[in-house]
Amino acid sequence: SVCDGCSLAVLQQGLDDSCPFCRTKPPQNDDEALDMVMKRVAARDPEAIRHLGDLHLNGAYGLEESKSRAFELLTEAAELGSSRALLKMGMAYYNGWGVAQDKAKGI
Repeated sequence: SVCDGCSLAVLQQGLDDSCPFCRTKPPQNDDEALDMVMKRVAARDPEAIRHLGDLHLNGAYGLEESKSRAFELLTEAAELGSSRALLKMGMAYYNGWGVAQDKAKGI
């Protein structure tokens, strides 16, 4: 995520419709959005990998809904340092989404 200071700087520079990280315009459709995510995944960005896991969890952007694939991606993102991925993994264990339910691991 982007801190408030970075977001404010983007607004002050008149770039409010651009990505604060790469300065590109927002995607116009699902294919463009998925392409942007996949570029960050290829760069091993833990938050992009976590986001791709969320997309698989929900079957968004035309991806196959797959809780097991989502869990694999969350695991990878967590190993790269994403605390949000760890939270999602806990939820997956607690609820049995893509893994055997294990409430102790989920807490």
